[in-house]
Amino acid sequence: MRWRDRYGLRRRRGPKVAKFDREATDADIEALIAFARSRRGVEFYVEPETFATDTTAVAVADDGEWTRRRVGSPAVIHKVARDLALPVYDVQLTGYPQRMRAYNERRRREEGNTGL
Repeated sequence: MRWRDRYGLRRRRGPKVAKFDREATDADIEALIAFARSRRGVEFYVEPETFATDTTAVAVADDGEWTRRRVGSPAVIHKVARDLALPVYDVQLTGYPQRMRAYNERRRREEGNTGL
């Protein structure tokens, strides 16, 4: 069976892949879609490609819960966001939302109160 490029990962990413990373897959995109469909108020934040990591996107729900996945290129997550009618931001311009930091802090406190 031939691998399908359902989300345009190969077409949109161009010829290069970060040196130490694996390429984004359909499963990465589908995980972001599933997260967005199962939570309220989701926004996407695009993180740039680095030497070691492919372009990623962080999906952040209204309560601050978040997930990060490889997307191959900003064009891919922009298409997904458009299809889901959700906003997408460049994290280098906007930064991460305060609710994400508050969620991380709540999780750290909860993990510290395990009663051990």
